[in-house]
Amino acid sequence: MTRLTTKKVEDYFAWRTDQELRHCPDCIAAACNDSSMIFNYDAKELMKLVFFNDPIPSLHTHSYGFHTASGRNIIQTIQEYYHEYKNLAL
Repeated sequence: MTRLTTKKVEDYFAWRTDQELRHCPDCIAAACNDSSMIFNYDAKELMKLVFFNDPIPSLHTHSYGFHTASGRNIIQTIQEYYHEYKNLAL
């Protein structure tokens, strides 16, 4: 599994969208890295799920285009980590 860095987050967002990154890239990387250890999955793929709604078939995150309970749990976990890191950074 690859770990995300701040630079990797910024580079991916710049490549994927022309919109400005409004969230803290340090906190995104940390939250996705921590979640990747919990769910035993690639941090970049988890980031893509949260920010771009890309499905992860092996984790059953979507069914007929909607988030499954598993997908919602993964997203909520990453969001909780993100907010914890964001509050620490203030």
